[in-house]
Amino acid sequence: MSYTTLDYQIDDRILTITLNRPDKMNAFTVTMANELIDAFNRASADDAVGAVIVTGAGRAFCAGMDLSVAGNVFGLDETMHPTPAELEQGFEDANMISGVRDTGGRVSLAIYQCNKPVIGAINGAAVGVGATMTLAMDVRLLSESARMGFVFGKIGIVPEACSTWFLPRLVGISQALDWVYTGELISSADAVAKGLAKAAFPADQLMTEAKKLARSYIQHRSPVAIALARQMMLRNAALIHPLEAHKVESLAVFYTSQGDGKEGIQAFLQKRDPVFSTKVSSDMPEVFP
Repeated sequence: MSYTTLDYQIDDRILTITLNRPDKMNAFTVTMANELIDAFNRASADDAVGAVIVTGAGRAFCAGMDLSVAGNVFGLDETMHPTPAELEQGFEDANMISGVRDTGGRVSLAIYQCNKPVIGAINGAAVGVGATMTLAMDVRLLSESARMGFVFGKIGIVPEACSTWFLPRLVGISQALDWVYTGELISSADAVAKGLAKAAFPADQLMTEAKKLARSYIQHRSPVAIALARQMMLRNAALIHPLEAHKVESLAVFYTSQGDGKEGIQAFLQKRDPVFSTKVSSDMPEVFP
């Protein structure tokens, strides 16, 4: 599939997805949402992709929703009046997906479900959905000049893109609420200090550092073990009792120990690099209820 709002490039098992509306500061649209969902689903199933980096073209990462769009700027159908029960019942219906469900949330869920590590290389302004969609990514690296902002209150709406699930887990409930209440722009230094980002770099070093980090995640690593570890961390952290995590981990260890685990142990004993053979596309064991 070709994209109109994204650039999709694979190099040495690292996929770079670039938000590509630089004349609009990569402002988010329904088309961009659908293309991002397709891109992450595609990357998740592609054995040629080991890790994903998301960045922006030009001077911004993403300036939030494109507010110049006519009608409901979020693409929602104002003739509908869904109740919680109706949303639950019709959750996968086409009219509910296009008319009611938050586009940023659909993107965040696609990132959450991805079987590959995801790194946000935030090269400039990231506000609104430009900030919240990055919360589902595993790590955020920032340009030193980048700013992030959860600015929803300033335009009379609420946080979206599953950010009310992700943000408190990253920075704690008090800090999450403070940033949402104030809508203040967060400097790269503050983002790092408060745990929102891993590190900040000069702009001309950002992508080099992002690719270096991506390689450290996938070089001489089992793709299946990485995919399982990502999903286990994301899902098990929200379980109500460690016993439930134990069940998932037991099956995951049981199956990986028979595949790439044997090669990994032999490589360790023989003091050589492992050669893993399993594929995410065909060899993922069933470990989740």
